[in-house]
Amino acid sequence: MPVPVAPGRLPVLGHTVPMLRRRYAFTASLRNCGDIVRVDLGTMRTYFVTSPRLVHELLVTKGSSFRKGALFDKFQPIFGNGLATSNGVFHRRQRRMVRPAFSGERLALYAGTMARAADGLTATWRPGEVRAVEEDAQALAVTVVGEALFSTEMGERAVEEVRRSIFTVLKHGMVRAVSPSFVEKLPLRGNREFDGAIRRLRRIVLDVVRGWREDGVDRGDLLSVLLTAQDADTGAGMSDEQVHDEVMTLLVGGIETTALALAWTFHELAAHPAVERRVHAEVDEVLGGRTPTFADTGKLTYLNQVVDEVLRKYPVWFLMRRALAPVELGGVVLPEGAEVIFSPHALHHDPASFEDPHRFDPDRWSPERAATIPRGAFVPFGLGARQCVGNLFARTEILVIAATVAARWRLVPVPGKPVRVKFTSAAYPSGMLMTAVPRN
Repeated sequence: MPVPVAPGRLPVLGHTVPMLRRRYAFTASLRNCGDIVRVDLGTMRTYFVTSPRLVHELLVTKGSSFRKGALFDKFQPIFGNGLATSNGVFHRRQRRMVRPAFSGERLALYAGTMARAADGLTATWRPGEVRAVEEDAQALAVTVVGEALFSTEMGERAVEEVRRSIFTVLKHGMVRAVSPSFVEKLPLRGNREFDGAIRRLRRIVLDVVRGWREDGVDRGDLLSVLLTAQDADTGAGMSDEQVHDEVMTLLVGGIETTALALAWTFHELAAHPAVERRVHAEVDEVLGGRTPTFADTGKLTYLNQVVDEVLRKYPVWFLMRRALAPVELGGVVLPEGAEVIFSPHALHHDPASFEDPHRFDPDRWSPERAATIPRGAFVPFGLGARQCVGNLFARTEILVIAATVAARWRLVPVPGKPVRVKFTSAAYPSGMLMTAVPRN
């Protein structure tokens, strides 16, 4: 079956220029070309999958026929051989060892950390004060993941380095991923900033790991889980290098998703007063003025719908897989080594799956309407065996922090100060200025 080629291809550069210039518009337009479309990143040929049915097949039904693709190769300097980039038997082993860190019992403990972080931040707010909400969301995400990971004095230094460096890594990572390999070797400012941030983070994380080895005390944090984990088959634990890689994976994955989702949640609540009123009424009824717990997250039905709608509207731009052997997908036989792309953002904004997809509508997640959404159309954390292992951590964090803030405060946009959006791996808000208004 022939595969159509996306328009706008250039010699040598392929489709890199329209992808970086038009971003979401380019990837959304590919559904008009077919279910599978050829897109060239530089000289690398890729197959862009646009239909939810084939994305589900790619990630679930035939997921074992694929591994992480070239995009994740580009992220190797960040994640090393962590869960985000590893494959095969090694990935399955690591996943088994990391999974206990996100058990229900531990999530209940982390929920307390999340609520305390939100309380600590909002305690500094003053009525009528203007807040840069995206900065508050980033600070909360760093605090929560940092405190969940590290509980030592050295850990506090690590958290400070994360605050300094992690958003530099995120800012430049996606641009490097879609650019030809020679670009990352050029003496550009962005390359220097990226490489410097990676070096600093690596140094401090390894210092913390070695310090933990010397003390040998299980402090009940995520780092302790990683350092005491043993493979069920061999009894072997992780090396310092592997712990570093998993820590970096958890830092990047745990900070980016929740920081974005929290900022956009407050933005959408302010933009939709009826939605905000329903959230406030539910939070008041469920919590009755107390701090939310992990058990409360399942009772906040409407807030869960709001979070799903935020995750739908503001997901990661695109992800990749690589065929391990020749495999048929949608009538196309992909050769061994074929690079396959899918875009959560394009899927989440496909009018064939979501009516009026650019409208913020939490009610589309009511049980009746959610049941009509096609498999593969909603992939905020991926699907199948490679689904993000920390997805429940992220979701719990968004719910607990949003409920904690909504119980006491409203955030009102500053007139004449529209939010700007910077596009990297996702839509980053910039200049999200909002006035803190006490509810009571």
